[in-house]
Amino acid sequence: MPGCYRLGWRHGLVEEVAKARDVGVNSIVLFPKVPDALKSPTGDEAYNDNGLVPRTIRLLKDKFPDLVIYTDVALDPYSSDGHDGIVREDGVIMNDETVHQLCKQAVSQARAGADVVSPSDMMDGRVGAIRAALDSEGFHHVSIMSYTAKYASSFYGPFREALDSNPRFGDKKTYQMNPANYREALVEAHEDEAEGADILLVKPGLPYLDIIRLLRDQSPLPIAAYQVSGEYSMIKAGGVLKMIDEERVMMESLMCLRRAGADIILTYFALQAARSLCGEKR
Repeated sequence: MPGCYRLGWRHGLVEEVAKARDVGVNSIVLFPKVPDALKSPTGDEAYNDNGLVPRTIRLLKDKFPDLVIYTDVALDPYSSDGHDGIVREDGVIMNDETVHQLCKQAVSQARAGADVVSPSDMMDGRVGAIRAALDSEGFHHVSIMSYTAKYASSFYGPFREALDSNPRFGDKKTYQMNPANYREALVEAHEDEAEGADILLVKPGLPYLDIIRLLRDQSPLPIAAYQVSGEYSMIKAGGVLKMIDEERVMMESLMCLRRAGADIILTYFALQAARSLCGEKR
C-alpha cells in the first residue's frame, strides 16, 4: 500500500498523528500487527492490558489528550487461525465464545482510554454484549461503532497482506456478508441499533454506495464508510500508471461516499486528502 506504513508505538506513530492534527484530522483508528508468538487459538492477547493497543492508546492520550481514538475489536490480529472468531476443531466459528473474548477486549481498550470501540468481527449479539460489559465497568461514555454491514469482499487484500492476517484456512464468508445481499444490511442495522450501537459502519465504501444510502435513509444513527485498502491501492496504482489523476479521483471518491450519506469516512487517504483540502502540495 503506497504511502502506508506500519508505525511503531514508540517510533513514527506520534509524528504521524501530529502531522494529521496539523491539517485538521483529529480522529484515528488503531490496527495492530501482533507478533506470531503472541497469537493463540483463543486470541487472549487481545485483552492484555499491557498489550500493543492499550500501550499505544495510553501513549497517544498522554501526548494528545483531545485526540479521538477508535479501536478495532476483533480476534483476527491475535488469532493463530487468522479468523475473527474462535474456531472449533471442525472449522466452525464459535459465536458466543468469541463474543465473550470481544467483551474483555473492548473493556481493556476502554480502560486504556479509547473513545470509540469498533467491533469488526460480525458475530451475532456482540454489540449488546459489549455495551453491557462497558457499562458494568463504568465506561458509559465509550461509544460503539459497529461494523454493521461488513461484506466478504475481495477489496481487503492489500490490508491483509500488509498485516499478514489472511485466514490460515477457508474464508470469512460464514460470518461476513454476501456482497449480493443488500437486505441483510437492514436486518443487521436494526439489530445493532436495538443493542446500543452509536455509529453504523459500511465496509467496503465505494462499491457499496447503495448500502450507505440505504442505511442513511433507514437509520437516525451516524453512518460511517470504510474506504478499504483495495480501493485505496487501485487509485494509487492508477495514478502511478498515469491512467487517472490520482488527486482528483481521490477527492471525487471521498465526495461520493459523503454524497451517499456517510457522516464519517475511514480512509488511508486521510492525511493526503486533508492536505489537499488545506491547499498544501503532496
